[in-house]
Amino acid sequence: MSRLEEQIAHLTRAVDDMSEIVTRQEDEIVTLNRRVHMLMQREGERDASGGGAVVMGDERPPHY
Repeated sequence: MSRLEEQIAHLTRAVDDMSEIVTRQEDEIVTLNRRVHMLMQREGERDASGGGAVVMGDERPPHY
């Protein structure tokens, strides 16, 4: 009986540890999603304002 109680205690601890990890990962995913959304919005605004320069095929950059 004590062996089963010991196994249950270890499994309970493992589940608690994994739950904490999943919670931290969820928070990080939410933060990263917000940042990606912000960057996409910023890039969309830059494209709309015409600020993004595109280098064509064999065109040399301005520092040449």
